[in-house]
Amino acid sequence: RDLNTGELDAHIYHGKIRLVVLEGSRALLEAGRQCGYLTEVLTAPPSESMSSLECRLAALCDMAKQLPLTDDSVEAPVQTLNRDGLDPSLDLFSYITENPFDCAYEVTLMKEKYLLPPRSRFLLSDITRMHPLTNSGDRFDLIVLDPPWENKSVKRSNRYSSLPSSQLKQLPVPALAAPECLVVTWVTNRAKHLRFIREELYPYWGVEVLAEWLWVKVTRAGEFVFPLDSPHKKPYEVLVLGRHRSGSDRAARSSAVEELPEQRLLISVPSVLHSHKPSLSAVLKPYISPEPKCLELFARSLQCDWTSWGNEAIRFQHSSYFTRERVEEPSGTSETPNIIPNISKSAFSSLPSVDLV
Repeated sequence: RDLNTGELDAHIYHGKIRLVVLEGSRALLEAGRQCGYLTEVLTAPPSESMSSLECRLAALCDMAKQLPLTDDSVEAPVQTLNRDGLDPSLDLFSYITENPFDCAYEVTLMKEKYLLPPRSRFLLSDITRMHPLTNSGDRFDLIVLDPPWENKSVKRSNRYSSLPSSQLKQLPVPALAAPECLVVTWVTNRAKHLRFIREELYPYWGVEVLAEWLWVKVTRAGEFVFPLDSPHKKPYEVLVLGRHRSGSDRAARSSAVEELPEQRLLISVPSVLHSHKPSLSAVLKPYISPEPKCLELFARSLQCDWTSWGNEAIRFQHSSYFTRERVEEPSGTSETPNIIPNISKSAFSSLPSVDLV
């Protein structure tokens, strides 16, 4: 049959970047193999666990809409964990919760244990209750978004709730962005979503589109996760990057910040957890100011030194996604837990612990 408009646009876009993906991936994969990676024999991937449990986070945020809003004049909408226990009336939906320590912190939510990385902050809410974030006074040098784009496969699988593109404009990105803030958005391969970001969303936020990068997904054997020319699914996703411009005033870029390249290829083995994106901290470091404030919107995991927002912001922090190894202190006289993500189930009896209500 003839291609519809969306399929035709996607086909044209694929034709433009196909050679970049093919040649760039070949060079990167060869470099990886020379370092001893991407040589594993393919096996069936393990199935994602805890899915039914984790969906309760989104349901909990939906229920929280019935709670009264906190006073917008609250000066400190951040609640900090402490080692002496926590007020049982802790409000996860009206305040940003922060782990200020240089070690991981285990918390209990709905009788389930979650591990908070060092110096991480999160707000568990939906798009209607973001005021604690905007009232915090923080302005971020990097904002990364992974929107739940609408598409047929999401509707069929019912893995998570999607959001109409038009509602993304409600996100208070201009209010959260510092001058020259780098805004990065993950986008599916649907041409209309990419066009929406370029022509509507970024201009609406005052963000100038500067680059489109590609994340190429490969198996542990170094093969594309889908055939490159598959008419259904492509082995890559797009990152649209731009800078927030404050009206006519443009902040002078720090000499320590490099110019953003218009095109760049990233390659990695994706997580077995559905739609779990790789961390961009190291990749984006040259293009943001030193000691930046970083924010992830629609997050489903936490990162050290980042603020994360979403209705499932701690989803992949569930303790079942981590294991604990014991390592010796430099003195050799004691041992401390070393937390490794995405391995196996484990208890964290020696970690600081607190119950969240």
